[in-house]
Amino acid sequence: MVRAVTAPTSLRGYGVAMRGKLKRYYGAGHLHFITCSCYRRQPLLGTARRRDLFLAVLEQMRRRYSFVVVGYVVMPEHIHLLISEPQDKNPSTVMQALKLGFARRVLASSKRRRNLAQVNLFDHAPQHIWQKRFYDFNVWTEHKRIEKLRYMHRNPVQRGLVTSPELWRWSSFRAYALGETGPVRVNECEVLKMKIRPPAA
Repeated sequence: MVRAVTAPTSLRGYGVAMRGKLKRYYGAGHLHFITCSCYRRQPLLGTARRRDLFLAVLEQMRRRYSFVVVGYVVMPEHIHLLISEPQDKNPSTVMQALKLGFARRVLASSKRRRNLAQVNLFDHAPQHIWQKRFYDFNVWTEHKRIEKLRYMHRNPVQRGLVTSPELWRWSSFRAYALGETGPVRVNECEVLKMKIRPPAA
């Protein structure tokens, strides 16, 4: 159940200082609303194939790092995620692996196409996929959780990509509205592992 994931489990949150006064707070059991942009805001997620690939990599990372995906949307030049903290690592580790896993697949595919077509050295294949940083907002109330989900699900409509959110298949909206099981498992709390504490001495 989502509520169990969103409720703070402790007050022992810790901050991770980043360059440029960007600070991340982990360890308090909050959800994390994450925004990550493509390199120089280019539409590197502008095709259905790229968006499908990103969601496949996200699902792979969800299972590998044992975290709950509460919501997501993939836009042509950025992504939004609402996730729990993973069991053993933190959201920064997840994002590093997610960005790297997707970028490697895209760049390898571009290289194969260049070799097959024998394109000259001045082609326009991407050399970078993501901006270096991502933005992380701690979500610790039910009100904020709903607010962030609505924001994500309305994003394609506000951008004029579709006329209603269920028409954009690269978001978690259909999982909520229609109960569909999409490429990424939403609110799959079974992925969380039980943490067994040793008996007190």
